[in-house]
Amino acid sequence: MKQGLFRIIENKHLPDTVMQMRLEGDTSAITAPGQFVNILLEGKFLRRPISVCDCEGDVLTLLYKIVGGGTEQMCGMQVGETLDILTGLGNGYDLSMAGDRPLFIGGGVGVPPMYMPAKKLIAEGKDVTVILGFNTAKEVFYKDEFEALGAKVYVTTVDGSEGIKGFVTDAMMEIDYTYFYTCGPEPMLKAVWRASATQGQFSFEERMGCGFGACMGCSCKTLTGYKRICKEGPVMKKEEILWQN
Repeated sequence: MKQGLFRIIENKHLPDTVMQMRLEGDTSAITAPGQFVNILLEGKFLRRPISVCDCEGDVLTLLYKIVGGGTEQMCGMQVGETLDILTGLGNGYDLSMAGDRPLFIGGGVGVPPMYMPAKKLIAEGKDVTVILGFNTAKEVFYKDEFEALGAKVYVTTVDGSEGIKGFVTDAMMEIDYTYFYTCGPEPMLKAVWRASATQGQFSFEERMGCGFGACMGCSCKTLTGYKRICKEGPVMKKEEILWQN
């Protein structure tokens, strides 16, 4: 973990209520795709955790959805402003298990952390497929960016207004994959867990107090013992997940 000041170089709207923020700063603590950062906002007691979408050189890319006071505050920030950010949080994805045909499954705000690992595996020559799940066509984002990497992209929408009508699990049935990586709301993760034909890794969302394991506020029970989502997670392997009723 490292604390540093990052300068905003872009903060723009994507479709619906999603924003893309790019910042310059010391990214050396970001060592694995799937990690997250924790942002200090003026007037807010707790930092805001945001998944890393991409990290290249000293440029950090974050995608965030405007859902409350903190993200509304971020939305109004201008190029040149600085943010106090903790970087290198969480364990991230283990890409060594991907095999030749990895599958990435992102639902809604779970789409951003799929980008960096997909990019890395494509650079290694892997045959990458991506499923992006949304409720409706107006919510779809980053489809073009994944295709520009060279990934085969499936879009699912609940109302059928774009791509496959239904859920990400409907698209999974059409794909031959060696391993999967996923992030999204818990109902989606449970459905992927049940539908998956191979082992894989899941990234979980949780309310976090500190973001680096000190407060124990985001602890959850797994088949291999208690784990802190912010420290030993947010990524867990399929075989260790214990779903709570």
